[in-house]
Amino acid sequence: MQQFIDEVTITASSGHGGAGKVSFRREKYVPKGGPDGGDGGRGGDLIVAVRNDLRTLLHLTRTREIRAADGQRGGARDRHGGDGKDAVIEVPPGTVITDRDTGEILVDAVEDGTRVELLHGGRGGKGNAHFATSRHQTPRFAQDGEPGAELSLQIELRLIADIGFVGKPNAGKSSLLGRLTAAHPKIGNYPFTTKTPNLGVLQIEDDHVVLADIPGLIEGAAEGAGLGDQFLKHISRTRCLAFVVDLSEEEPAAAVKLLQEELEAYSRALSAKPRMLVGNKIDVPGAEERVEELSAAFPQDKVLGVSALTGAGLRPLAGALLAAGHAAEPHATDE
Repeated sequence: MQQFIDEVTITASSGHGGAGKVSFRREKYVPKGGPDGGDGGRGGDLIVAVRNDLRTLLHLTRTREIRAADGQRGGARDRHGGDGKDAVIEVPPGTVITDRDTGEILVDAVEDGTRVELLHGGRGGKGNAHFATSRHQTPRFAQDGEPGAELSLQIELRLIADIGFVGKPNAGKSSLLGRLTAAHPKIGNYPFTTKTPNLGVLQIEDDHVVLADIPGLIEGAAEGAGLGDQFLKHISRTRCLAFVVDLSEEEPAAAVKLLQEELEAYSRALSAKPRMLVGNKIDVPGAEERVEELSAAFPQDKVLGVSALTGAGLRPLAGALLAAGHAAEPHATDE
């Protein structure tokens, strides 16, 4: 199984331009020919390319520095130096690239196939052939190539999904994702089974939405408790949130309040997203009454009771998720 890496730091730079050449034409019957030094090649650019087949930043952990190639020096007989090869940073959709020195977001890469030039390569220097004049016919100098530029980059993956499942550990988020989609997340009857976010596609006829299962949140997740602070960023792009609540607990309304408090502590924009409440384990004794308690405590929210174990209520939930995924605002990165 591929290791899930969602954040790396690298130093990246474009290539230096090649130096111009100092050269004079030397032919059999022209012992003192004019200058014929060629220009240096351009340094390679630094490019970011979005690839839909990538799911993690694991490949970027193999190096801490990415550098485009330098341009080649110009040659005699007006030969132009070769341009340096571009350096391409390939990332999955949903990657945000930030300048670590300034905090500026340089790239918010969403669409597959997108290519963004981060740094332009240095220009090649001019050869001495450019500097010949009627008064100075044998210039013995040429230009150096321009230096490339360098950036310290924070590269961060934020998954792209329409609906984000959030809930306390062992609330049944992974089980629901598995029942609603073709995803196969790890499922177990103990907290923190999910160590990485999972994505699945819910499809009904020709329509679909992408669901994300985020590792369980516990009190203090926004400050680093448990696993929550590592993965809350992955629901920053979602259109809607589904709070998954365990109906076998005595006070499901308290669980909803805890989840909302953690989201507010992490990001106001995140906590303000549209949401629905999904009470899981409707098959356990007393669950029907707890669904009614949730509806009374949060009258502004849509509340659905389901069972990932028996399949009860999954069809209405699927319809509600599909509608919510299309009704909300388009994806955005919330800071």
